Amino acid sequence: MRINTKAYGSVELDDRQILFFPHGVIGFEQFKNYALLDAAQQPFYWLQSLDMEEIAFVLISPSVFRPDYTPDVAPEDMAELSAEDPGDLLVFAIVTIPENQNRMTANLQGPVLINRKTRTGRQSISLNQKWQLKHFIMDELAALQG
Repeated sequence: MRINTKAYGSVELDDRQILFFPHGVIGFEQFKNYALLDAAQQPFYWLQSLDMEEIAFVLISPSVFRPDYTPDVAPEDMAELSAEDPGDLLVFAIVTIPENQNRMTANLQGPVLINRKTRTGRQSISLNQKWQLKHFIMDELAALQG
């Protein structure tokens, strides 16, 4: 399948990259069909809407800068994803990249969870107060390297 993307123009997709978000993404609930693409720069990914080319989100695995991260979402959110094995679940955070890229942030309060087997996704709200809307990625990486 060939799609048009916000970041890369026209790209060919493998069926395994196509995801369905029954509830959409928070603030974009009407868009339910997405593709998960590797970004040109690791460790980032693109969550590209298949419903509207202009809608795309930069994602990162929180474990890159917060190895202690757990999504801590409501049990019903986890049940909806039907992940029998925790290894079936991919966990991402949406990244905001300002003009000064050193100040990019990740939303750990609203993790994006994807069941890699069923290719179903959901953005949930973390029940853990420790995780905020804005975690400064570069600061957290620097703290890791201490």
